[in-house]
Amino acid sequence: MEVLCDSGGANKCPVGGVGIYNPGFWGMNIEQAKTYKVVLFVRSLGPINVSVSLTGSNGFQTLATANIVAADVSNWTKMEVLLEARSTDHRSRLQLTTTTKGVIWFDQVSVMPLDTYKGHGFRNDLFSMLQDLRPAFIRFPGGCFVEGEWLRNAFRWKETIGPWEERPGHFGDVWDYWTDDGMGHFEFLQLAEDLGALPVWVFNNGISHNDEVDTSSVFPFVQEILDGLEFAKGDAKSKWGSVRAALGHPEPFDLRYVAIGNEDCGKKNYRGNYLKFYSAINQSYPDIKMISNCDGTSKLLDHPAHLFDYHVYENANVIFSQSHKFDHTPRDGPKVFVSEYAVTGNDSGTGSLLAALAEAAFLIGVEKNSDVVEMASYAPLFVNTNDRRWNPDAIVFDSSQVYGTPSYWMQHFFKESNGATLLNSTLQPNPSNSLIASAIQWKSTVDNKTYLRVKVVNFGSTAVALKISVSGLGQNSTESLVSTKTELTSSNVMDENSFVNPKKVVPFKTLLDTVGEVMDVVLSPHSLTSFDLSMKSDNNILIAGSDSVLRSSSS
Repeated sequence: MEVLCDSGGANKCPVGGVGIYNPGFWGMNIEQAKTYKVVLFVRSLGPINVSVSLTGSNGFQTLATANIVAADVSNWTKMEVLLEARSTDHRSRLQLTTTTKGVIWFDQVSVMPLDTYKGHGFRNDLFSMLQDLRPAFIRFPGGCFVEGEWLRNAFRWKETIGPWEERPGHFGDVWDYWTDDGMGHFEFLQLAEDLGALPVWVFNNGISHNDEVDTSSVFPFVQEILDGLEFAKGDAKSKWGSVRAALGHPEPFDLRYVAIGNEDCGKKNYRGNYLKFYSAINQSYPDIKMISNCDGTSKLLDHPAHLFDYHVYENANVIFSQSHKFDHTPRDGPKVFVSEYAVTGNDSGTGSLLAALAEAAFLIGVEKNSDVVEMASYAPLFVNTNDRRWNPDAIVFDSSQVYGTPSYWMQHFFKESNGATLLNSTLQPNPSNSLIASAIQWKSTVDNKTYLRVKVVNFGSTAVALKISVSGLGQNSTESLVSTKTELTSSNVMDENSFVNPKKVVPFKTLLDTVGEVMDVVLSPHSLTSFDLSMKSDNNILIAGSDSVLRSSSS
């Protein structure tokens, strides 16, 4: 920053000084009475007197300010300032100004709120949205992001740990933006731990979208991953485990899964590279489960793997029909990891009810094939509304707001499925092929009671009447406040949520009027409905409908 005016003389600086500003990512959310840490590195040949200010979006209103005064910053010097905001602006900016002539160099400038989840840097509202899904795992740091269009822009974990100012950052050339890698390997592992979820690390196997490392030269990539596993799982006295410990986490992270590449199965060197990684990891970390990029849904893989990756992005009808995708997957091979699924294109908009219903049907199919499908995750998870590179996404945010799409709320219907008992179920007859259902038995951690949950997707445009007969309900369940019906629907199948109306399409829960051996219920058009019934025992269940019949029994 070259300043031509001065504090006095003929070329006097204006009141308030001159300088530079940065609005961060489409404006910073600065809230009254909250404290923000500004960190920057500065260098100048002369003394400096710089005002560090958080201002309104137009720069006229000062929300907080402090001065940095230093006589000698001839070498790069780290400065930290705490600013307490006097008022609120959701699109604030950081300003650095001075009234002193000279040249000042700034680098690695950061503004962060002190109020983050456990002080780990995650926005509380975004973390809460994720936590409310009760995820069993987090797949990181991404898919194509890991590969890069070119290997020179692939994610390298060693360059994403340690002090932020020492991380070089890299250009994410697949999605066309620069990342400073402040959200690095350690932060992803920490996020999974904070959520009580298992980390699933996707790493580059020497292959990008446009170039590949020959198998004979891939060993440096293999060693990098072995080092990364030691960083996550190694003893605090090991070479890389000690680096983790120095970052404040002496105990190992619970890393059990790694994916060798992303969507690379058809690439020339994938199988050769894969086997090098598999052999080395299996020898050093035999407890790690490895995930292949090759599809084993219709035939067994020709290489060893614990799981294989399956991705699907399609229109709503195709996703709905894929509820039977895994019915005939070989049971004697590796398990399925559905790591990316979503309705895309015109059916999805930026997150529609139609998309959520098709995805719910797909997940019911996953649930009914849980003997072979080990894990499933919607993708992508988050999007900043100011920079949409992909539609749709589960959680939408800007600097100060957040909402879930219907697809986000759909996943709440499956929160209890992890660890539940699947009950065998079939629909007969189903002439329109617009219904799909499943039944699970799960135990609540809140009241320690056992429940039967029946989930049904009505993908059609007409209501469906069901007569449900169940044996094994608790004697007093008709008076219980916990026997409920939860429905996700709307007046228009293309309805979406937004910042203006964030809960236009959200689950609506009601008490069941009558709970007993026979219940008559109606499924709304274009709806996902779940019935949670208090169970007395694990007796057989019969669910019959006037339009369809669903038969279930304990398994």
